Amino acid sequence: MDEQPGLSDQYRRSSPWPLLVALGLVLSEIGVVLGFLAITVVGLLLFVGSIAGITRESGYVERPWNVLAGLGGALALAGGAIGAWALDPLSTGALLDAVGAPGTHGVVARGVAIAVAGLLALFAGASGRYAERGSVRAARDG
Repeated sequence: MDEQPGLSDQYRRSSPWPLLVALGLVLSEIGVVLGFLAITVVGLLLFVGSIAGITRESGYVERPWNVLAGLGGALALAGGAIGAWALDPLSTGALLDAVGAPGTHGVVARGVAIAVAGLLALFAGASGRYAERGSVRAARDG
């Protein structure tokens, strides 16, 4: 009798990524729909980070950093476009007012939350790539 039924000899363990993708998607949707902007950011970061992890684990990419940065850039552009579309006068004062009082300008605040999550993911991808390049260079030289 198999000790681990359902798993083949090639794959001896199951992946945690699908659960994390689902959790990130649910958290981000709850945050966007209900207006909990911090939950939106955390959920989107979990979602894009999990997608980058899945692509790395499945062998589609060698390093997850470019995927993370690319998805972060897409989120930043989408969030910025949503925020800009919802604002009539595109000015700094109107943007600060919308983020400061999300009840009056909910779409703008949600767009800003999506853009912030995208910028954080973009920064994490760029930082991870830079840190990994430095550690590879140090290992090669040392």
